[in-house]
Amino acid sequence: MQTLLKILLRYSNFLVFIALEVAAFLLLNWNNAYPRSSMFSTANDAVAWQNEQIHEVKSYFNLRSQNEQLSAEIADLRNQISSMDSAQTGDIIRYVPAKVVQMTTDQLHNYLTINKGEKDGIRRGQGIRNEDGVVGIVRTVGQNYSVVLPVINTHTNLSCRFAKNDYIGTLQWDGKDSRFALLADVASHMVVNPGDTIITSGLSPVFPEGIPVGIVENSVLKEGASYYTIRVRLHTNFKRLKYVEVVQNAAQKELEELTNGLD
Repeated sequence: MQTLLKILLRYSNFLVFIALEVAAFLLLNWNNAYPRSSMFSTANDAVAWQNEQIHEVKSYFNLRSQNEQLSAEIADLRNQISSMDSAQTGDIIRYVPAKVVQMTTDQLHNYLTINKGEKDGIRRGQGIRNEDGVVGIVRTVGQNYSVVLPVINTHTNLSCRFAKNDYIGTLQWDGKDSRFALLADVASHMVVNPGDTIITSGLSPVFPEGIPVGIVENSVLKEGASYYTIRVRLHTNFKRLKYVEVVQNAAQKELEELTNGLD
């Protein structure tokens, strides 16, 4: 206690000075309109900034909910269109909306996980697309989740065709850039131009014909070569992929069984 008193006495002048400064500052702000308004303005700015941050967080979660609803509505619209088409073609195709919960884009064997599984009717070999185009093919299925091999996986091959003339090729990824893939098996007698549209061929039950895949970025035909080297810019942006649709072809299982019987 004596030590505390000694310290207070030793610094008494300094403490009195600080007390007077604080009192002067408070009197100045309360008796002078401009400093007082400035102080209130600063406080209001801080409150406004805080409210803005809260609003942005709320907007983010609201936007996420709206995106999920929009994804479901798009899938429902595709189902309605598919029902009308099936009356003419006989193909019964259903689209199930799903959300990507895990994904890689910088490996040779990329994969993604969706939040739909066996309980939703998902099974191995079904196609995955989004609003822009082809995404990949279901590889393994659990009760609530499924793992998908995307187009940007070196193990994935996709049968495609040129929209302008129906010429067939095979899309493969070279493991370099998630924005591009290579179209193989296109013979040298074909005329290939930048901007040519590439779509699914429909030769596999995984995807119906006509789903967008990408556009030709460039093509190279080496002297004496029988086939082009064609670089395709993919429509799907895998870096921003969030919502997808599972393509369920009612005839897929039967077609696969018939094909397997030929081996």
